[in-house]
Amino acid sequence: MIGRVRNLAAHWYTDPAIFDRERASIFSRTWQYAGPASRVAEPGAYITLDIAGSGVIVMRSRDGELRAFRNVCRHRGSTLLTTPAGTCATIRCPYHHWVFDDRGQLIATPHFGDDPEFTMADWPLDSVHLDVWRGLLFVSLNPVESLLDQLGELPAELADEPLETYVAQATASVEFDANWKIYTDNFVEGYHIPGIHPDFHAAIEFGRFETTAHPGYVRMSAPPRAGLFYRGVWLWMWPNWTLSLFDGGMNTSRINPTAVDRTEQLYDFHFADASPSGAATRDTTVERNVAVVLQDVGVCADIHRNYAAGGYLPGPLSPRHEQGVAYFQNRVAEAVGSVG
Repeated sequence: MIGRVRNLAAHWYTDPAIFDRERASIFSRTWQYAGPASRVAEPGAYITLDIAGSGVIVMRSRDGELRAFRNVCRHRGSTLLTTPAGTCATIRCPYHHWVFDDRGQLIATPHFGDDPEFTMADWPLDSVHLDVWRGLLFVSLNPVESLLDQLGELPAELADEPLETYVAQATASVEFDANWKIYTDNFVEGYHIPGIHPDFHAAIEFGRFETTAHPGYVRMSAPPRAGLFYRGVWLWMWPNWTLSLFDGGMNTSRINPTAVDRTEQLYDFHFADASPSGAATRDTTVERNVAVVLQDVGVCADIHRNYAAGGYLPGPLSPRHEQGVAYFQNRVAEAVGSVG
């Protein structure tokens, strides 16, 4: 067992003050998976994302550079872009129509009036850190380490996987009423598979299911039986993104908290075969992946209700199956600090 032998106490999942500390010490300071970089390949293309309540814009400027900004107007704090993706040459605030160019510079303030102390050059959009790893886009509000340092040993794990050849073809999202850590605890262990995923259980050699924690990530694996669409390797990366391999590609996801008791799971599906003739196969793969996730939603919401109701005392963690839970919870506790 990695340091921890008992589950976190219930208040770690239900206390709004702890959630606020996580937003400050985890979500604002780590690299967050933002999606495939191919989505912003063309000049003017942008995506928006929410990071535990903080809005971010990623845009390909006309000079070819990728840039990221807070999705907040410098004037009175309105959200600038409200659609998940699109194209634009400039960014116009819907509130008072301030206009920023694709490099984040303020270029127009209609009807503002004369103010000798005001200079537009002093009010660019707040920049956000950005990096790309093997075709995957990451952003960070205030990173404390490089992306590669955060990834740890993951690049070696995936060195032989042709990630760059997979084409992002579909997205999906699942929302549920549970703290983000409850879902993460669930993802990083296979102990629940016999009880929650009976078809999945029948399609793997569960007796050979292994969970190992490594710098930056948790690896779960099991030999698949005939008919399983997964390839038998599932990865979770600190602090909140996943990568699962299936026949002909992979899915990636980000576990994003929208409140202390509400979480969204945001998926991208990447395929080796992006041809029109393969559309039906891709659709089936997406449906089967999402079906497995939906089986977890009920138990996660149930656990959150029990934690919030009181009366739960931390139970023991399995030395065989819950190494990933211990690793994740230790990382959270180290980042947030002692909360009693």
